[in-house]
Amino acid sequence: MAKIIGCVTTSHVPAIARAIAKGQQEDPYWKEWFDGFKPVHRWLAQARPDVAVIVYNDHGLNFFLDKLPTFAIGAAAEYQSADEGWNIPTVLPFRGDPQLSWHVINSVVAEGFDITMCQEMLVDHALCNPMALLWPGGKEWPVRIVPVEINTVQFPLPSAARCYRLGEALGRAIASYPEDLRVLVMGTGGLSHQLDGERAGFINKAFDQKFMASLTADPTWVTRYSTIELVEQTGSQGIELLLWLTARAALGAGARAITANYHIPISNTAAGMMLLEPAA
Repeated sequence: MAKIIGCVTTSHVPAIARAIAKGQQEDPYWKEWFDGFKPVHRWLAQARPDVAVIVYNDHGLNFFLDKLPTFAIGAAAEYQSADEGWNIPTVLPFRGDPQLSWHVINSVVAEGFDITMCQEMLVDHALCNPMALLWPGGKEWPVRIVPVEINTVQFPLPSAARCYRLGEALGRAIASYPEDLRVLVMGTGGLSHQLDGERAGFINKAFDQKFMASLTADPTWVTRYSTIELVEQTGSQGIELLLWLTARAALGAGARAITANYHIPISNTAAGMMLLEPAA
Protein backbone atom coordinates (compact mmCIF):
# COMPACT_ATOMS: atom_id res chain seq x y z
CA MET A 1 0.00 0.00 0.00
CA ALA A 2 1.05 3.61 -0.50
CA LYS A 3 2.54 5.33 2.53
CA ILE A 4 2.88 8.99 3.44
CA ILE A 5 6.47 9.40 4.63
CA GLY A 6 6.42 13.08 5.44
CA CYS A 7 5.11 16.57 4.81
CA VAL A 8 6.95 19.71 3.73
CA THR A 9 5.29 23.10 4.01
CA THR A 10 6.97 26.12 2.46
CA SER A 11 6.41 29.63 1.17
CA HIS A 12 6.34 30.04 -2.61
CA VAL A 13 6.84 33.80 -3.20
CA PRO A 14 7.87 34.53 -6.83
CA ALA A 15 11.06 36.29 -5.70
CA ILE A 16 12.44 32.84 -4.77
CA ALA A 17 12.55 31.83 -8.44
CA ARG A 18 14.34 35.04 -9.38
CA ALA A 19 16.92 34.50 -6.62
CA ILE A 20 17.53 30.94 -7.86
CA ALA A 21 17.89 32.12 -11.46
CA LYS A 22 20.44 34.77 -10.43
CA GLY A 23 22.39 32.41 -8.15
CA GLN A 24 21.77 34.52 -5.07
CA GLN A 25 21.48 31.66 -2.56
CA GLU A 26 24.60 32.84 -0.68
CA ASP A 27 23.70 36.54 -0.70
CA PRO A 28 23.10 37.87 2.84
CA TYR A 29 19.48 38.69 2.02
CA TRP A 30 18.76 35.09 0.95
CA LYS A 31 21.29 32.85 2.69
CA GLU A 32 19.29 32.17 5.88
CA TRP A 33 16.26 31.16 3.81
CA PHE A 34 18.05 28.79 1.44
CA ASP A 35 20.25 27.33 4.21
CA GLY A 36 17.07 26.28 6.00
CA PHE A 37 16.46 23.70 3.27
CA LYS A 38 19.76 21.86 3.67
CA PRO A 39 18.34 19.49 6.33
CA VAL A 40 15.38 18.85 4.02
CA HIS A 41 17.74 17.91 1.18
CA ARG A 42 19.50 15.40 3.45
CA TRP A 43 16.16 13.97 4.56
CA LEU A 44 14.92 13.61 0.98
CA ALA A 45 18.12 11.82 -0.05
CA GLN A 46 17.35 9.17 2.57
CA ALA A 47 13.55 9.13 2.30
CA ARG A 48 13.48 8.89 -1.52
CA PRO A 49 9.78 9.65 -2.17
CA ASP A 50 8.21 8.37 -5.39
CA VAL A 51 5.38 10.91 -5.60
CA ALA A 52 4.69 14.38 -4.22
CA VAL A 53 1.07 15.34 -3.58
CA ILE A 54 1.23 19.15 -3.66
CA VAL A 55 -1.45 21.34 -2.09
CA TYR A 56 -1.15 24.81 -3.63
CA ASN A 57 -3.17 27.73 -5.03
CA ASP A 58 -3.43 28.84 -8.64
CA HIS A 59 -2.71 32.50 -9.42
CA GLY A 60 -4.90 32.99 -12.47
CA LEU A 61 -3.05 30.55 -14.70
CA ASN A 62 -5.76 27.88 -14.95
CA PHE A 63 -8.62 29.60 -13.12
CA PHE A 64 -9.57 33.26 -12.98
CA LEU A 65 -12.23 35.26 -11.18
CA ASP A 66 -14.91 34.30 -13.71
CA LYS A 67 -14.44 30.55 -13.10
CA LEU A 68 -12.80 29.56 -9.84
CA PRO A 69 -13.31 26.11 -8.27
CA THR A 70 -12.95 25.65 -4.54
CA PHE A 71 -11.00 22.40 -4.93
CA ALA A 72 -9.30 21.00 -8.05
CA ILE A 73 -7.04 17.98 -8.56
CA GLY A 74 -4.81 17.34 -11.55
CA ALA A 75 -5.04 14.02 -13.35
CA ALA A 76 -2.61 14.69 -16.19
CA ALA A 77 0.39 12.68 -17.32
CA GLU A 78 2.51 15.85 -17.48
CA TYR A 79 2.35 19.39 -16.14
CA GLN A 80 4.06 22.28 -17.89
CA SER A 81 5.47 25.23 -15.97
CA ALA A 82 4.27 28.66 -17.16
CA ASP A 83 5.13 32.24 -16.23
CA GLU A 84 1.92 33.88 -15.10
CA GLY A 85 3.27 37.42 -15.27
CA TRP A 86 6.16 37.61 -12.80
CA ASN A 87 8.84 37.35 -15.52
CA ILE A 88 10.46 34.38 -13.80
CA PRO A 89 12.06 31.44 -15.63
CA THR A 90 9.97 28.37 -16.31
CA VAL A 91 11.29 24.95 -15.25
CA LEU A 92 11.33 21.48 -16.73
CA PRO A 93 7.90 19.79 -16.98
CA PHE A 94 6.67 17.58 -14.16
CA ARG A 95 5.61 13.97 -14.62
CA GLY A 96 2.13 13.20 -13.32
CA ASP A 97 0.71 10.01 -11.86
CA PRO A 98 -2.76 9.74 -13.43
CA GLN A 99 -3.62 6.44 -11.73
CA LEU A 100 -2.93 7.83 -8.26
CA SER A 101 -4.66 11.10 -9.19
CA TRP A 102 -7.87 9.33 -10.21
CA HIS A 103 -7.76 7.16 -7.11
CA VAL A 104 -7.48 10.26 -4.93
CA ILE A 105 -10.24 12.04 -6.86
CA ASN A 106 -12.62 9.10 -6.55
CA SER A 107 -11.82 8.69 -2.87
CA VAL A 108 -12.35 12.29 -1.82
CA VAL A 109 -15.50 12.66 -3.93
CA ALA A 110 -16.85 9.56 -2.18
CA GLU A 111 -16.26 11.41 1.10
CA GLY A 112 -18.40 14.35 -0.02
CA PHE A 113 -15.89 16.76 -1.59
CA ASP A 114 -16.80 18.31 -4.93
CA ILE A 115 -13.63 18.24 -7.04
CA THR A 116 -12.85 19.89 -10.36
CA MET A 117 -10.99 17.20 -12.32
CA CYS A 118 -8.20 18.60 -14.50
CA GLN A 119 -6.81 16.37 -17.22
CA GLU A 120 -4.84 19.36 -18.52
CA MET A 121 -3.21 21.78 -16.11
CA LEU A 122 -0.45 24.37 -16.18
CA VAL A 123 1.45 24.99 -12.94
CA ASP A 124 2.74 28.29 -11.61
CA HIS A 125 5.21 29.54 -9.00
CA ALA A 126 3.11 28.15 -6.16
CA LEU A 127 4.09 24.65 -7.23
CA CYS A 128 7.33 25.22 -9.17
CA ASN A 129 9.18 27.23 -6.50
CA PRO A 130 8.66 24.66 -3.71
CA MET A 131 9.80 21.89 -6.04
CA ALA A 132 12.93 23.89 -6.92
CA LEU A 133 13.62 24.49 -3.22
CA LEU A 134 13.38 20.78 -2.42
CA TRP A 135 15.24 19.51 -5.47
CA PRO A 136 17.61 22.30 -6.62
CA GLY A 137 19.79 22.11 -9.67
CA GLY A 138 17.35 22.32 -12.56
CA LYS A 139 17.63 18.63 -13.46
CA GLU A 140 14.81 16.22 -14.24
CA TRP A 141 12.44 15.98 -11.28
CA PRO A 142 12.95 12.78 -9.24
CA VAL A 143 9.27 12.44 -8.27
CA ARG A 144 5.91 12.34 -10.01
CA ILE A 145 3.35 14.85 -8.79
CA VAL A 146 -0.35 15.09 -8.00
CA PRO A 147 -1.41 18.77 -7.82
CA VAL A 148 -4.22 19.64 -5.40
CA GLU A 149 -5.42 23.23 -5.94
CA ILE A 150 -7.44 25.18 -3.35
CA ASN A 151 -9.04 28.58 -3.87
CA THR A 152 -7.43 31.19 -1.63
CA VAL A 153 -8.05 34.05 -4.06
CA GLN A 154 -11.74 34.99 -4.17
CA PHE A 155 -14.44 34.76 -1.51
CA PRO A 156 -16.16 32.65 -0.50
CA LEU A 157 -13.12 30.64 0.57
CA PRO A 158 -13.25 27.19 2.15
CA SER A 159 -13.01 27.30 5.93
CA ALA A 160 -9.99 26.03 7.81
CA ALA A 161 -12.11 23.22 9.19
CA ARG A 162 -13.21 22.21 5.69
CA CYS A 163 -9.60 22.24 4.47
CA TYR A 164 -8.52 20.15 7.42
CA ARG A 165 -11.16 17.55 6.59
CA LEU A 166 -10.02 17.54 2.97
CA GLY A 167 -6.47 16.90 4.13
CA GLU A 168 -7.65 13.98 6.24
CA ALA A 169 -9.51 12.60 3.23
CA LEU A 170 -6.37 12.96 1.10
CA GLY A 171 -4.44 11.01 3.69
CA ARG A 172 -6.98 8.19 3.67
CA ALA A 173 -7.05 8.17 -0.13
CA ILE A 174 -3.28 7.83 -0.35
CA ALA A 175 -3.16 5.14 2.34
CA SER A 176 -5.75 3.08 0.46
CA TYR A 177 -3.87 3.14 -2.86
CA PRO A 178 -2.77 -0.45 -3.57
CA GLU A 179 0.61 0.32 -5.15
CA ASP A 180 3.70 0.38 -2.92
CA LEU A 181 4.53 4.10 -3.13
CA ARG A 182 6.41 6.46 -0.85
CA VAL A 183 4.44 9.70 -0.87
CA LEU A 184 5.54 13.16 0.22
CA VAL A 185 2.74 15.65 0.90
CA MET A 186 3.55 19.33 0.35
CA GLY A 187 1.67 22.47 1.33
CA THR A 188 2.80 25.76 -0.19
CA GLY A 189 2.15 29.46 0.35
CA GLY A 190 2.05 31.93 3.19
CA LEU A 191 2.81 32.80 5.78
CA SER A 192 1.35 36.18 6.78
CA HIS A 193 1.39 38.79 4.04
CA GLN A 194 -0.77 41.29 2.25
CA LEU A 195 0.18 42.64 -1.15
CA ASP A 196 -2.27 45.51 -1.55
CA GLY A 197 -4.65 47.86 0.19
CA GLU A 198 -4.21 49.81 3.41
CA ARG A 199 -2.42 46.88 5.08
CA ALA A 200 0.07 46.24 2.25
CA GLY A 201 3.24 44.82 3.77
CA PHE A 202 1.41 43.42 6.81
CA ILE A 203 3.25 40.63 8.67
CA ASN A 204 2.12 38.98 11.92
CA LYS A 205 5.13 37.12 13.30
CA ALA A 206 3.44 36.11 16.55
CA PHE A 207 0.49 34.47 14.79
CA ASP A 208 2.75 32.77 12.23
CA GLN A 209 4.83 31.20 14.97
CA LYS A 210 1.75 30.07 16.90
CA PHE A 211 0.41 28.48 13.73
CA MET A 212 3.67 26.68 12.98
CA ALA A 213 3.88 25.35 16.53
CA SER A 214 0.25 24.18 16.37
CA LEU A 215 0.97 21.86 13.44
CA THR A 216 2.62 19.46 15.87
CA ALA A 217 1.09 20.46 19.21
CA ASP A 218 -2.56 20.97 18.21
CA PRO A 219 -3.11 20.72 14.44
CA THR A 220 -6.78 21.72 14.57
CA TRP A 221 -6.02 24.93 16.52
CA VAL A 222 -6.44 27.25 13.55
CA THR A 223 -9.81 25.69 12.62
CA ARG A 224 -11.29 27.67 15.51
CA TYR A 225 -10.91 30.81 13.42
CA SER A 226 -13.33 31.87 10.71
CA THR A 227 -11.94 32.75 7.29
CA ILE A 228 -12.46 36.48 7.97
CA GLU A 229 -10.64 36.17 11.30
CA LEU A 230 -7.73 34.44 9.57
CA VAL A 231 -7.50 37.23 7.00
CA GLU A 232 -7.44 39.73 9.86
CA GLN A 233 -4.62 37.81 11.54
CA THR A 234 -2.51 36.98 8.47
CA GLY A 235 -3.41 39.40 5.67
CA SER A 236 -5.42 38.80 2.54
CA GLN A 237 -2.76 36.57 0.97
CA GLY A 238 -1.69 35.06 4.29
CA ILE A 239 -4.85 32.97 4.07
CA GLU A 240 -2.62 30.61 2.08
CA LEU A 241 -1.91 28.99 5.44
CA LEU A 242 -4.97 26.88 4.55
CA LEU A 243 -2.68 25.02 2.14
CA TRP A 244 -0.23 24.20 4.91
CA LEU A 245 -3.12 23.06 7.10
CA THR A 246 -4.54 20.76 4.42
CA ALA A 247 -1.18 19.11 3.81
CA ARG A 248 -0.57 18.70 7.54
CA ALA A 249 -3.95 17.04 8.04
CA ALA A 250 -2.98 14.30 5.58
CA LEU A 251 -0.45 13.01 8.14
CA GLY A 252 -3.14 12.09 10.65
CA ALA A 253 -3.46 13.05 14.29
CA GLY A 254 0.19 13.02 15.32
CA ALA A 255 3.29 14.46 13.69
CA ARG A 256 6.76 15.52 14.75
CA ALA A 257 8.86 18.34 13.35
CA ILE A 258 12.21 17.37 11.85
CA THR A 259 13.28 20.90 10.94
CA ALA A 260 11.71 24.32 10.54
CA ASN A 261 12.66 27.82 9.42
CA TYR A 262 10.95 31.20 9.73
CA HIS A 263 12.39 34.21 7.95
CA ILE A 264 11.16 37.78 7.49
CA PRO A 265 10.92 39.40 5.18
CA ILE A 266 11.28 37.86 1.75
CA SER A 267 9.99 40.49 -0.63
CA ASN A 268 7.11 41.76 1.54
CA THR A 269 6.08 38.40 2.99
CA ALA A 270 6.76 36.25 6.01
CA ALA A 271 8.41 33.07 4.78
CA GLY A 272 8.31 29.75 6.56
CA MET A 273 9.21 26.11 6.08
CA MET A 274 8.56 22.93 8.06
CA LEU A 275 9.45 19.28 7.55
CA LEU A 276 7.13 16.94 9.44
CA GLU A 277 7.00 13.17 9.79
CA PRO A 278 4.00 11.12 10.91
CA ALA A 279 4.08 10.15 14.56
CA ALA A 280 5.33 6.62 15.15
